[in-house]
Amino acid sequence: MKRHLIAILHSYSEIFFLRSIGMGAGFIALTFLVPNMAFAGLLAILSAYLFAYFIGMKPDFLKTGFYTYNPLLVGLAIGYLFKLTPLTIFFVVFTGIFTFVVTIMLDSLFWQYLRLPILSVPFVGITSIVYLAASNYTNLFVTALYPHPVLPVVEAQLPFWVTGFLKSLGAVFFLPNVWAGLGIAVILLVASRILFMLAVVGYYSGSLLIALLVGSPAQAFADINHFNFILIAMAVGGVFLIPSLKSYVLALIAVCSATVLLDAAKTFWSDYGIPGFTLPFNVVSLSFVYVLGLIAHPLVVKYIKQTPEETLDYYLLNLRRFRGSERTLSLPFSGTWQVWQGFDGSWTHQGSWRYAYDFIIVDDKGNSYQHEGTVLTDYYCFRKPVLSPVRGRVVRVISHLPDNPIGEVDKSENWGNLIIIEDPRGFYVEISHFAHDSIRVNKGDWVERGTLLGLCGNSGYSPQPHLHVQVQATSEIGSYTLPFSFVSYTIDHQFYANDVPPEGAQIEPIYPDKHLDAVTAFMLDDRYEYRVLKNGQPVGYVRLTVRMAPDGTFYLDSGKGQLYFGKHEGTFYMYRLEGNCHYLKMIFLALPRLPLSAKVGLSWQDHIPVGVVARGITKMGIRFLSSFYHGLAHIQTTLTVTPAGIEGKIESKLLNLTQHTYLELDDYAGIKSVRIGSLELRRNEDETIRG
Repeated sequence: MKRHLIAILHSYSEIFFLRSIGMGAGFIALTFLVPNMAFAGLLAILSAYLFAYFIGMKPDFLKTGFYTYNPLLVGLAIGYLFKLTPLTIFFVVFTGIFTFVVTIMLDSLFWQYLRLPILSVPFVGITSIVYLAASNYTNLFVTALYPHPVLPVVEAQLPFWVTGFLKSLGAVFFLPNVWAGLGIAVILLVASRILFMLAVVGYYSGSLLIALLVGSPAQAFADINHFNFILIAMAVGGVFLIPSLKSYVLALIAVCSATVLLDAAKTFWSDYGIPGFTLPFNVVSLSFVYVLGLIAHPLVVKYIKQTPEETLDYYLLNLRRFRGSERTLSLPFSGTWQVWQGFDGSWTHQGSWRYAYDFIIVDDKGNSYQHEGTVLTDYYCFRKPVLSPVRGRVVRVISHLPDNPIGEVDKSENWGNLIIIEDPRGFYVEISHFAHDSIRVNKGDWVERGTLLGLCGNSGYSPQPHLHVQVQATSEIGSYTLPFSFVSYTIDHQFYANDVPPEGAQIEPIYPDKHLDAVTAFMLDDRYEYRVLKNGQPVGYVRLTVRMAPDGTFYLDSGKGQLYFGKHEGTFYMYRLEGNCHYLKMIFLALPRLPLSAKVGLSWQDHIPVGVVARGITKMGIRFLSSFYHGLAHIQTTLTVTPAGIEGKIESKLLNLTQHTYLELDDYAGIKSVRIGSLELRRNEDETIRG
C-alpha cells in the first residue's frame, strides 16, 4: 500500500519536474480546492495503475510517477470541464487508461528515435481529442452549470502582475486562482530555489515581451496560458540542462521564442473552442533539448535527480571526482618515465593528431641520456620494455624498420615500427617507434593489459628514442586521434586515478595490491557492527549490511541511508551517499576513494558533495548560488597513507571549514575504525558476519 501511495504522490510532483512525496502531497491537497476535479485526477491515475497491473507491468516500472502524470493531467482536465457523474466516471476511467497506453507508446518512440522525453505530449493530444468530442456528448454535464467552491477574493488587493503570475502558476493544475498559485509557489520555493527562480523569470520575461507586442500590460498579464513560459523556463533552464548561467540564458531565449507560438496556438484552437494547453511548452522545450543533444552540448543532463539542485550537485561532483576520459589506458611501461609531449604538444601533436603522448626516461639532472648522447645506447629508454596499455586484439604490426641514428628522422615512415590494438570498447590504440625487430606479438593476437609488446626504439619520425601512444578512431596507421586518459599512476607520490598528466611530469604506474583488494572486497550480505564512541565513551552502535541494488551496484545499508561503492581501474570508490545516516557520512568523508596500492607516504585528493558537509540554509544557499558559478561549491579532501592508517584533511574556504579524518582498515575485511572530531566508529574482529 505504501509503495502505491508513493507512486501516486510522485505523479503529482512530476508535473513540476520534482520527485518528492511531500511536494506531491502538497499538490494533491491543492487540487481539492475543486473537489470535483481532484477526484477526477485521482480516478485517472488509479485507472492507469490498475490497468498496468492487469497487463502484468512490474511495480518498479511505475513507482517514479513518470508514466502516470499524463493520465493525471487528462483526469484533471475532464474534471475541470465536467461534473462527476456515473457516466463521467466511466469516461475518466477509460480515458485515463488510453492516455497511459499512449504515454508508454510515445515514450518508447521518442526515446528510441529522438532520445527525448515525452513531457506532456500525450496529455495535449488526448485532452484535445476529449474536448473536441465532448461537444457531441450531451449527457456529460459541464461544471460551469453547477456551483463551484467560493474562495476569498484577493485579486483586487494585489497588483495585476502578481495576480497574473499566481493564476498562471495555478493553471498548471487547472486551478487558475490566486490561492492555488500561492500554494504552488510556496511548494516550489521549499522544494527548489532554482525552479522557483526559473518560474518567476520565465513568466515575467514572456509576459513582458507579450505586453510590448500587444501594447497592454494588463491584457498580457491576464492571460493564464502564460504558464507555458513557466514550464519552458524550468525545463530548459534547470531540468534537462545543468543549471548554470548559460542554461538560464538559453531558457530566456526559449521563452521568448515561445511567445509567437503561444498566440498562434490560441488563435488556431479558439476556432474549435478548446485551449492550447501545454502545446507551446512541449514544442519549444523538446526542440531546444533535441538540438542541444544533437550537438552533444556538455550541459545536457545525463542523470536527472529529484531536484535541479541535486542534479547540479551530482554533475559537479562527478566532474571533479571522475576526471579524465571513458577511453582509459594504463601506462605502457613500468618504472618512472617523463611526459615528453602531451595533448596539443608544440612539436608534432597538432591538428588531427593532437591527442597523443610521448614518453622518455630522464636522470636526476633532467637528461634523457648518459655520456655524450650521440648513440642510441646512451638513451635511458632505448630498448626498455613496452607493455600493452589495453586489452584487445592486435590488428596491425610493423617491426622491420631500422632505428634512426641520433638526430635523424625517417620522413617516409613517420610512425616507425608500431602496433595497433583494437579495444573492445570501440576505439584503437597505436603505440609507435619500437626498436627494430623487437615486437613480440603478431597480428591477430589477443593481449591483456601489461602484456609485453616489444622494446622502445627510435624508428620513424623520431630524433631520439621515445615511446608514442595515441587513441584513434580507426585501424588505419596515423588515423585522427581521440581524447583519452591514463589510470592508476603517481606523480611525486601523488596518486591519480584517471587523469591527463602534464608535460614534464615524472610519472610512474602503480598496480593493485592483492591483499588490499581482498580487504575491500565487501561481499553481499556481509554485516559489520560498530560501536559508536564519543570522546572515547560508548554511546551506541550501528550495523552496516552489504546489499545489492537492482542495477547490480553494491552499497552499505544502515537502515537510515545507503553508501554506494565499487572498484574501477585499480581504485576503490565510495560513489555516492543517499539517505540521512551520520555514520555512513563519516565513512564517506574519511574514505571517498582508495588506491588499491596504498603504500605509506602515498597521497591523493578527492572532492566532497556540498550536501554531505553543509546543512540547512547554508546548503540551500550554496547549491543555489553555485548554479551561477560552478566553482563556488568546492570542498576538497586530501588523504595520506600513514603507518597508523589513512589520514584526511577536508577544506573549504567558502564554509571556513577544516576538518581532519582518520580511518584504519582491518587486516582481513573492511574498515576497522573511523574517527572525525570527537566521534568514532570502532569494530572488533568478532563483529564481522560474512554473508
